[in-house]
Amino acid sequence: MPPRKKPARKLKKPRAVPTRPAQQKPVGAGQWFEKLVALQARLRGASGCPWDGEQTHSSLRTYLIEEAYEVLDALESGDDAKFAEEMGDLLLQIVFHSQIAREEGRFSVADVIREVHEKMVRRHPHVFGEKRARDAAEVLRNWEQIKSEERRAKGVSQTPLGEDDELDGKSLMAGIPRGLPAALEGYQLTRRAARIGFDWEDVNGIFEKIQEEGAEVCHALSTMEPLRIEGEIGDLLFAAVNLARFVHVDPEIALKKANAKFVKRFQAMERLAESSGRKLADVARAEMESFWEAVKRDERGAAVKSASEAAGNK
Repeated sequence: MPPRKKPARKLKKPRAVPTRPAQQKPVGAGQWFEKLVALQARLRGASGCPWDGEQTHSSLRTYLIEEAYEVLDALESGDDAKFAEEMGDLLLQIVFHSQIAREEGRFSVADVIREVHEKMVRRHPHVFGEKRARDAAEVLRNWEQIKSEERRAKGVSQTPLGEDDELDGKSLMAGIPRGLPAALEGYQLTRRAARIGFDWEDVNGIFEKIQEEGAEVCHALSTMEPLRIEGEIGDLLFAAVNLARFVHVDPEIALKKANAKFVKRFQAMERLAESSGRKLADVARAEMESFWEAVKRDERGAAVKSASEAAGNK
């Protein structure tokens, strides 16, 4: 009896080893910037976006300011994704303005980048040159001196704030943009003065000045002279800006935060009124005050709870 043959074993096909996709080299910042510049040029082109094509430097002014403040809001939120997004929106405004200028043959975004690069090298001689700076205060003093020298070298009269158009770029007050918000403008003015020693000895002197200005406002109110009242209130606000600067607080940001806090509290008051079936406008003034104090108590309670939870998580 012939021996039984064992059934032939089926040869298994070798299992295909999945090939990993080639590791793509991350796109660098320069490449993305070039893409953004090209994108904005296309949007402004003949077959691009009608809205983008209609914009001018003037029409974009509001967006530039809005985007800057949205960056600050995102920074305060602690949300990195939002922060990065808003900075991108601000960057787009720079690219947008540069594209308009390039179309008019004035300058390009490359000129913008070159200018700021050369400026930063020129204004940091303690890093890129032979000069040395002992501390940040000396860096700032040198910065202002270099800026002044740059203005003189250009021979451009940069009119300072105020009504005197005869002063030139030799003034320390020259070159501060007139379009700045008033609080930020006052901050810049007093900061420059402080850099050469024209400043208060301590914070107590500023508080005394604020009290003095408050008394002068009260006296001006008794005169019923609108221009005098306006001037004295301006002096009081300027003193408050000086206080903020002296204690290293940006008054513009501080005021923005105070505005946001007021809105939040006011809306909470509106909700309290609605819970009783009324509109806030129909609530008596005394009760409005009680609503305001209740909202503040809730805020303090929430802050204490948050601090307690944070301490427990450590």
